[in-house]
Amino acid sequence: MDTLIASLQGKLIVSCQAYVGEPMRHPETMAQVALSAERGGAAAIRCQGLADIAAIKGQVEVPVIGLWKEGHEGVYITPTLRHARACIAAGSDVVAIDATSRPRPDGRTFAETVEALRGETLIMADCSCMDDVHRALEAGVDIVSTTLAGYVPGGRAKTDGPDLEFLREAVAVAGDTPVFCEGRIHTTADARAAIDAGAFAIVVGTAITHPQSITGWFAGAIG
Repeated sequence: MDTLIASLQGKLIVSCQAYVGEPMRHPETMAQVALSAERGGAAAIRCQGLADIAAIKGQVEVPVIGLWKEGHEGVYITPTLRHARACIAAGSDVVAIDATSRPRPDGRTFAETVEALRGETLIMADCSCMDDVHRALEAGVDIVSTTLAGYVPGGRAKTDGPDLEFLREAVAVAGDTPVFCEGRIHTTADARAAIDAGAFAIVVGTAITHPQSITGWFAGAIG
């Protein structure tokens, strides 16, 4: 196993992302958030967009998992080989890629993209279902993640918290390939449950780095 990946076992990875139009959508702001997360104990940072990747890489000492979102439908998490290589150039230590079978803008399959990147970077496969997990493992990725569970039409139903059933199924077939749990880990109890269910590491975003959502949770609870 790669030493970088091995260093993440049993650890917390924090996703630092802001959406288009939000006040926090600025590379310097995201870098400050990432540095705060690192000081709080994050073992790695997941972030999106070339400017954010570069800014965060310049601030933190922990590994950076980079991705480039383009579009809102279909494959939009690092959708092409060009996007992946740009993430590498911006400073990503690991590149996250949509592992679904949906068509990609450059016409390549997921497996073809992974093969083209072999030796250039570590690859994290963002999966929505077990078909994606099998596809990722067959392609020889470095990390499998439950990132897209509940977010792909026709796929798994969206669970209230992390999809622990999916996580357990993925772990059962992954062998030596680490499986990360990402998606709707909103509480410390969720985090512990994911580790107990076999996650190699967990990725938490909204519950740590998205104050708009967190404020909404509290406002909704008392409103």
